[in-house]
Amino acid sequence: MPRAQANPPTRAQPDLKAMSAAGLRAFFNIARDWALSTEQQIVLLGSPGRSTFFKWRAAPDKAQLGHDTLERLSYLLGIYKALQILLPDPAAADAWLKKANSAPLFGGGSALDRMLCGNVGDLFVVRQYLDAARGGWA
Repeated sequence: MPRAQANPPTRAQPDLKAMSAAGLRAFFNIARDWALSTEQQIVLLGSPGRSTFFKWRAAPDKAQLGHDTLERLSYLLGIYKALQILLPDPAAADAWLKKANSAPLFGGGSALDRMLCGNVGDLFVVRQYLDAARGGWA
């Protein structure tokens, strides 16, 4: 009969600090491309305290983000990438986010309006919409 291992193998845990730093650096570059205000950036990141936000912006390498913020960053990076694929002209891709959209998901508002509702689910549905538009999994 096989014996239970004293030290079962463990899966490598991702380096949370490295993921946080990379995600924040990418986010702040995207925020620049999208011309987001500080307030908009804060909402998209899940409304951390202002002092926390400014610490993250000044020193992303020192941040250790929680699951919710990392999930938000994942959706935002996916939205950015999907737009770059769908609209290869960077200016058009960046502008799409702020344009009124007649799709039922947006109700005549822009994708950014939907994303700024503050819920992680709003980021998810925008990401899903774009993935479906480019023929990916929805």
